Amino acid sequence: MFDVTDRAEEYRARLLAYMDAHVYPAEAVYEAQMADSGDPHFHPPVLEELKTEAKKQGLWNLFHPHPEWGPGLTNLEYAPLAEIMGRSAHLAPEATNCNAPDTGNMEVLTLFGTDEHKERWLKPLLAGEIASAFAMTEPAVASSDARNIELRMVRDGDDYVLNGRKWWTSNALHKNCRVLIVMGKTDPDGPSHRQQSMMVVPLDTPGVTVVRGLPVFGYQDREGHAEVLFEDVRVPRTALLAGEGDGFMISQARLGPGRIHHCMRTIGMAERALDLLIDRAQSRTTFGAPLSDRSNIQDWIAESRIEIDMARLLTLKAAHLMDTVGNKEARTEIAAIKVAAPEAALKVIDRAIQVHGGAGVSDDFPLASMYAHLRTLRLADGPDEVHKRTIALRELRRRETERSAR
Repeated sequence: MFDVTDRAEEYRARLLAYMDAHVYPAEAVYEAQMADSGDPHFHPPVLEELKTEAKKQGLWNLFHPHPEWGPGLTNLEYAPLAEIMGRSAHLAPEATNCNAPDTGNMEVLTLFGTDEHKERWLKPLLAGEIASAFAMTEPAVASSDARNIELRMVRDGDDYVLNGRKWWTSNALHKNCRVLIVMGKTDPDGPSHRQQSMMVVPLDTPGVTVVRGLPVFGYQDREGHAEVLFEDVRVPRTALLAGEGDGFMISQARLGPGRIHHCMRTIGMAERALDLLIDRAQSRTTFGAPLSDRSNIQDWIAESRIEIDMARLLTLKAAHLMDTVGNKEARTEIAAIKVAAPEAALKVIDRAIQVHGGAGVSDDFPLASMYAHLRTLRLADGPDEVHKRTIALRELRRRETERSAR
């Protein structure tokens, strides 16, 4: 249905080999190094070893669509690679420099950054030498409607002064995080979609305080999800990305590809969960027969395969449309996958947890962590309800247009 190019197939084969030879064996090492450190935000040496190997094998910056900075793969070519990385979501994406939010920030800097931004921030990010964070969500307002954002960016001579509070600023507690891309209001009285701007803010700028790391269902992720306070933070005019009032435009350019990446990694997690479900069902016996002989377990396996493949096909369709007709025309599909992929994956993971029994909710298997993170994904980059509203409004307009054309 979707033609696979020769180069995409070659990258896929190389990435699968890299995962088998390096990433999966490193998972136990990673867990041991994290446990030994006693620091939930420790940067384990094994990750740098994986990064070195990925660079050596040419499996670096695979996400980047611009040939100047990466292999220049299309969304459809990259999507299956993101799925493979999702099978080890805490290691593989960062090991290949394809992890969020750095990927989105690198694309923003590529498209809208100045030469200074690219030299100071983009090049070190592309090299995997530093990390970055994206500060948009705020605790005091319903940030699912970005028009509610209150952080102020006030012009003062040749500077802007930032005041406000953000949270869920992922990556801000990463040991290598050096820079934030911040969304705030430069013109509160302007048109609703021209009030916001984005700026590049070094993490060590005076007045920027990382208040705390927010846990996800009790997990403190290594990269962290920070609450960040901005108190009279002064940055030069050159910190502005694109122009004043371009915040919404930039966010749309950032989010389309990012949602493809998220959804395909999600499908990779679901595939691994299904493998774990099957392995457990075939290795455990109850009441004189393997669990895999039970009809309800077979139903779960079949339903999981159907749901995963449906989500994958919808995501590939969205990627294909983005490549051929653009993000705007693919808006319905982009919104749809953001709802469908996490929902499908959560069902599969929930079944896998049930088959594992008590072990499924422990840290002896990755299922509990997968579930926590994918449940969170139904809020990240916009909650399900916002995406459903987008789809419904477009469908209503479509029908009105069809009726008026008769």
